Parts: sequence; C-alpha cells; structure tokens
Amino acid sequence: MAMPGSLRRQPGNRALASICTHHHIAVFLLTFFSYSLLHASRKTFSNVKVSISSQWTPTFLNSTAMELQPYELWNSSHLFSTAEEATLFLGTLDTIFLFSYAVGLFVSGIVGDRLNLRWVLSFGMCSSALVVFLFGTVTEWLHFYNKWFYCCLWVLNGLLQSTGWPCVVAVMGNWFGKAGRGFVFGLWSACASVGNILGAFLASCVLKYGYEYAFLVTTSVQFAGGGVVFFGLITSPKEVGLPELDEEEKSVAEEDANRPLMSSEDVDDCDRNYSIQASDSSIQPKAIGFFQACCLPGVILYSLAYACLKLVNYSFFFWLPFYLSNNFGWKEAEADQLSIWYDVGGIIGGTIQGLISDMLQKRAPVLAVSLLLAVGALFGYSRSPDSKPINAVIMAVTGFFIGGPSNMISSAISADLGRQELVRGSSEALATVTGIVDGTGSIGAAVGQYLVSLIQDNLGWMWVFYFFILMISSTILFISPLVVREIRLLLQERCLRRLTG
Repeated sequence: MAMPGSLRRQPGNRALASICTHHHIAVFLLTFFSYSLLHASRKTFSNVKVSISSQWTPTFLNSTAMELQPYELWNSSHLFSTAEEATLFLGTLDTIFLFSYAVGLFVSGIVGDRLNLRWVLSFGMCSSALVVFLFGTVTEWLHFYNKWFYCCLWVLNGLLQSTGWPCVVAVMGNWFGKAGRGFVFGLWSACASVGNILGAFLASCVLKYGYEYAFLVTTSVQFAGGGVVFFGLITSPKEVGLPELDEEEKSVAEEDANRPLMSSEDVDDCDRNYSIQASDSSIQPKAIGFFQACCLPGVILYSLAYACLKLVNYSFFFWLPFYLSNNFGWKEAEADQLSIWYDVGGIIGGTIQGLISDMLQKRAPVLAVSLLLAVGALFGYSRSPDSKPINAVIMAVTGFFIGGPSNMISSAISADLGRQELVRGSSEALATVTGIVDGTGSIGAAVGQYLVSLIQDNLGWMWVFYFFILMISSTILFISPLVVREIRLLLQERCLRRLTG
C-alpha cells in the first residue's frame, strides 16, 4: 500500500526558502501595509467615538464643557438629546458599515478574480480615504451634521473598503504556496492588528486638536499608500517572468506535497490520482462562479463559524476603547493606547497558532483548542479590576485566543479553501472564496455591532460578555465536524506510521 501524501515528509522549509526572492518580500510588505492602512482608518472611528458622541450631544451633558451663550448657537451641532441615543447611532453606523462591507466582499471577490488586482486594490484605498476624509474632517470643518448624510457615506465606505481583503489574500496566494502557509499567513495576517495599533497611535497623538484631525492624518497616509500600491505591486509571479506557483512547488516538493489541508477525502482515498493537478499550466483557467465556490468543501462551515467569531473580534475592534472609557472612566487617549494590547495578543496568537497548524498539517483542531480557551479568557476579562496593567495582560490573552483564530480563518484557511483539489491551479478562485468567507463573517459582525449597543444599553456590559461567550461557543459548534474529521485523520495517520515503521 502506498503511503498517503499527508504521511510523507514535506520539505516545507526547503520549499519556503526556495521561493523567497526580493519580489516575494516586496509583495509581502506591500500587501501587509496596504491592508494595515485600510484598518487604521477604520480604527480611527472607534477611537474617537467618545469625542464624536460629545460633539453630537448638548454641552450640559458634558460636565467638563464650558457653559457658552447663546445656548442655541453653541448647541446647533447636536444631533441627539442624550448620550445614549448618540451611542446607539454610533452602533448603527458600525452595523451599516459592516453590512455594506459584507455585500461588497461578495462582489469584490468576484471582481478581483476578473480584473487586475492591483487596480482594484489601489482604487479601493484611494476612494475610501476620500470618503472617510469627507465623513470625519470636512463635515466638522464645515459644521455640517446630518444623520442621513453620515449613513450614506458609511455605506459607500464599506463598499470601497471591501476591495481590500479579497485582493491582498489573492495576491499573497499567488506568491506563497502551501509550504509554511500557516506560519507565513499567520505572520502576514497581523496586518489588521498592526493597522489597529497604527490607527490608535495616530488618533491618540492628534486627538487633543479635535477628532477631525485624527481622520485627516489616517486618510492622508492611506491615500498615499494607494498610490504606492498602484505603481509598485506585482500581483503574480508571471508578471516578472517567474514560474507559476504550482510549477515551482512541483520542482521542490514531493508528488503529494501540494496536498491541501482542506481535503474532503479520507485517508483511504489518498491514492487517487487527481489529474486536474497535472493540467496544462499554459491554459488560463476561468474564474469559478459564486455558487461553485460556495460548494467547495469546508467553505460553508468556515463561513458560518467566521460569522460568529468575527462578531466577537470586531466588537472588540469597534467598542473596546469606548468600553474602557465608559466602564472605568479612563481618558479617551489612554483607552486608545491600552486597547492596543488586544491586537498585540492577536498578532502573537495568529503567528504561533499558524505555525502549530503547519506542524500538524491540520487547522481545525488548533482553532478548537484556542476557542475553548477563549471562553475562559472572556469570562476573566469581564471581571477585570480597575487596574490598567492587569487589564492589559488579560486583554492580550483574550486577543491571543480570539484574534489568532480569526486571523487564521480569514487568511491561511481561506487560501487553503481557494487552492484545494477542485480548483488546483486556478488562482481565479482565491478572491471569490476569500470574499465569501470574509463576507459572511462581516454579516455576523454587522448584526453583532447593533446587538452590542442594544444589550449594553438595556442590560449592561456584563451581558455583552455573556453574548460573546455564546458566539464563541457557536463558532466551535460550526467547526466541530471539521475537527472530528481532522482528528480522525491524525489518528489514522499515526496508526499507519506505526505499521510502516
């Protein structure tokens, strides 16, 4: 009996080293920082919510505000009569953004597979920067405040920002193969967390001059980054005369080293000959359809799991600084800086968990263990004392067990799903699959942002954390069939290793 491909020693380090050229480094850095800048502009909105809420409510609700006369003139900008109404509208804006972002992801994935990824990404970065600049800076400079105008701008911003993730994952998938993908993508997926840190840092530096300057700084940097991407990003190795990814992997790995982690086959079927992998690489494959991508093994289960997980992850992203200011009474700038520790934990978690999944050649069991520990971390953080050092430590641990799995699903696992046997050799599936997974996740996150503001307003923050625990448990439930299958495969592989000596 031939040994299954998953049991053969895969020359991951050799394959990974052989493809590392200066082009790969440039692509890694450009895609990393392009999405970091997109996330930095999103993070700015969450970092200045307290300031925006104060601006939109009457001054008598703000104990630190001066009593200015005439009252009607100085309070003409307020949109709401109470701070609670302003908070609920901010949650509504988050929901609007994520719903439009989710719709845009489904469309952007399909568009990205059919148009030049560099054009789509740079257009999204530059146009999104202009919209956010109009939302946060121009309206304040002109003293123009209108709820419907804000909603329309945030819908447009969500659609434009959605061009980012499917494009950068597809470009990375074109350049980096399965060898070490968990570690490479785990490290690279820190781009969102780095963007959060960058956005929090920039906002806290200029917030004392007014929240409009926080939007001004981040959008200016993002617009410049879009120009760099347009002139500098190489979307595929063939653009510079390098071999296609499948060809290069075949030259450095054994016959089955390209076996994807997301196989739908059991060990007994490992000896089948997938002739689609040996197809002529000179033939340009057509992009697969939306429903074809949904039917790929693992796509639906991971999409539903990511909907629950992204709800929790993005709730921390949107509401953590506000929670720290509201619950502990800390200054807004201090809360912004402290919230960075959640992203630090996510960066470390995504990298370490990706490396472990590479060693096991399985993703789902690693996710399940991390999510089980996340339940305990959430319970502990909900009872964090009024101490910044202790809060930061527990926050980082929570980010490790929540942000890490979120980064894995949205990057390495999405790339696995888009490069399995059924679409082997077709990079035109990557952006579509990534859009489906992230789009479904964003729908869950969109619903969650409104629910968070609603639960907090009626029941308090403790019930918000109970809601998070429920969502993490649902995530584990959705991936449980994959966990059971992969654990069974691991046990069968161990038995076969013993039989083969």
